[in-house]
Amino acid sequence: MHETARSHALPHVLPSQSFDELLRGGGGPATVDRLRVSERSWRLLVVRALLDSAATAPAGPLPPLADGWKLLSRAWAVSKEAVEDLLAYPAVGVWAAHTLRRLRGTARNAAPLWADTGHLHAIAATAAVRVGLEFRTDVPVRHGWVVLPALGAMRVPGRADWDVAEVSASAGSVRIAGRPLGGPDWHALTELRADGCTLLLDDIDPYRDLRGPAGVEPIDSTAEWRELFGPAWDILRRTDTEVAEALAGGLVSVVPRPRAERFRPHSASSGDAFGTALASAPDDAEQFASTLVHEFQHNKLSAFMHLFTLYDDQGTRLHYAPWRDDPRPLGGLLQGVYAFFGVTAFWRRRGHALGQFEFALWRSQTAYALRAVGSADGLNDLGRRLVAELTRRIEPWLDEPVDARVRAAAALAVADHRATWRACHLRPAPGALHAHAAAWADGNPLPRATDEPEPEPVPVPGSPARGIDTRAVLLRWLLADPAGFAAFCDDPGAVVAGARPEDIALVEGRTAEALSAFGARIGRGEGDPETWVGLGLAARAAGDPAGDGLLGRPELAMALHGELDGQADPLALGRALANGA
Repeated sequence: MHETARSHALPHVLPSQSFDELLRGGGGPATVDRLRVSERSWRLLVVRALLDSAATAPAGPLPPLADGWKLLSRAWAVSKEAVEDLLAYPAVGVWAAHTLRRLRGTARNAAPLWADTGHLHAIAATAAVRVGLEFRTDVPVRHGWVVLPALGAMRVPGRADWDVAEVSASAGSVRIAGRPLGGPDWHALTELRADGCTLLLDDIDPYRDLRGPAGVEPIDSTAEWRELFGPAWDILRRTDTEVAEALAGGLVSVVPRPRAERFRPHSASSGDAFGTALASAPDDAEQFASTLVHEFQHNKLSAFMHLFTLYDDQGTRLHYAPWRDDPRPLGGLLQGVYAFFGVTAFWRRRGHALGQFEFALWRSQTAYALRAVGSADGLNDLGRRLVAELTRRIEPWLDEPVDARVRAAAALAVADHRATWRACHLRPAPGALHAHAAAWADGNPLPRATDEPEPEPVPVPGSPARGIDTRAVLLRWLLADPAGFAAFCDDPGAVVAGARPEDIALVEGRTAEALSAFGARIGRGEGDPETWVGLGLAARAAGDPAGDGLLGRPELAMALHGELDGQADPLALGRALANGA
C-alpha cells in the first residue's frame, strides 16, 4: 500500500511504512530521502511561479532574468545533481517564496524589487562556480556585500546600499567585483563537521532569517559552534541512531543567532526552507542536540504538509500552546505538538536531573496539547489520525517514573504556565463577573460553574510582561547548576529576565515567605498575572484550597478582585472560587 500526493506534475508516492513513520512522529533515513525528493518538486514549482510572475518586472541595473536562467541551465547540463542541490538549499527556498509573495503583493521589504528578483543571478553564479564553468554575469550588491548562496560572501566597500557587481570565472580563477574568491575580502561559509554529519553554518545569506531579507552579518567566531557540534552529534547518535541518521540526511544548514539567556534558547524553522534550523548560540552540546531535534521535527511535518492536508482552518481561532507565551492558530499548535513530541522523546533518554525535568515537563504539556488539538474544529481525518498516533505513543510515557523532586518541579512548571497563560489571555464574560461580584458583596457563595455554564472564553492576543517560563527557568538553574542558582538569588532578575525574589522563595520551597510576598504585591496594587498565579502556586504548596481556585480560574480571580475595588482578600477569593468549581 502506498499513499499518493499529487502535485501539478507527476504524483509523489510515500510507501506505507514511511507514511506511518511520519504519522507517529518519526521518519528514518529512507523516509527523509523521500521527503527531500518531494521538496525538490515543491521548490521547482515555486521557482517556476516566481519566474512567471517576474516576467514583466523591471530588471533594474541587472541583466534580464532569462540570462540568469540560461546560466543556470548551462550548469545543469554539466551536473544536474549540483544544481538541484543548490536549488534545494534552504535559503534559496526562502528567497523564492518571499520574492513570489512580493511580486504578488503579499510581502514587502525595503530593498528594490530588482535586488530580490535579481538574486537569481547570484544563484546561477554559484551553480556555475560549483560545476567549473567559465562565465561572466552581474549580481546584486547589498549594503557592500555580494553573496553567492551556499558558498560565501565578498565584501565590496565603497558601493551604494543597492548596487551591482560582476562575477566572472576564467581559467579556473573566480573573481567578484575584481577580487579573487578566497582572498582576504572573501567570507566562506563554515562547515560544522562530525563523523557522519556535515552542516553549513550560514551567517551571510540575505534570506537565511526565514521570513525575508536580512543584512550580511558574519559572526565574530565560529569556533564555539564547531567545538560543540561534534559532542552534540555524538549525543544524538547515542540517544537514537535512527533519528541522528535521518537528521543528517535532511538538515543542510544552521543559521546562527546571538546567544540567548541560559535555558531560554531561541530557534526557528520554516516550511519554505526545508533543511535548516535557525538557532541561538547553544549553552552546551546537549542543548544544541535538542534544538536540532526540535527544528528537524518541524522540517519533517512541513514537508509532509506540502504533500497532504491535515486541517482546514483559516487561523482565526486561537489556542493554548504550552511552549509559547502567545495564543496559536490550529496549524501552529499542530506544528508544536509534533516538534515537542520529538523533544520529549529526546529527553526521555537523558537520565540526569535536568533531562528528567525536561522529559517530565514536555510529556505532560505535549499530551495536554494533543488532547486539545484532537478536539479542535478544523482537523480532517488525516489530521485526527496523526494526533491519535502521537497520543498513543506518548500516553505510556506519562506513567514512567522520574525522581520525586524532579517530578514536583515539573508539576510546578506545568501549573505555572497553564495558569499564567489563562491569566494573560482569557477574560471572564461580563455577566459572569457581575454575578460573582454581586454574590460576594451579598455574602453569598459564588455561583457554581455547573449552575449556568459560561461561554468558552476566546483567547486575547498579546504578550505578557515577562516570559511565562520564568519560574521554569529558575527550576532549571536549581536542578542543573545549584551553585550558579545560589549566586544570583539576591538579585535574580539580573540573570533570569523577569525573575523576582518571591519566585526564588517559591521554587526553593520557602512557601510561607512566598505567600507573604505575593500577597503583599497584590496589596500594593502590583497584582499582575504572574503574581496572582504565584500566590496560587504558593497556596497550593501550603495545602490551602485557595490554590486550586486561583490556579483554575486566575483570570476570574483577577477580574473579580478589580471589580471589588481590591477590597477582597485574594486567598479568600481563591477559596470561594474553589468551592464554586
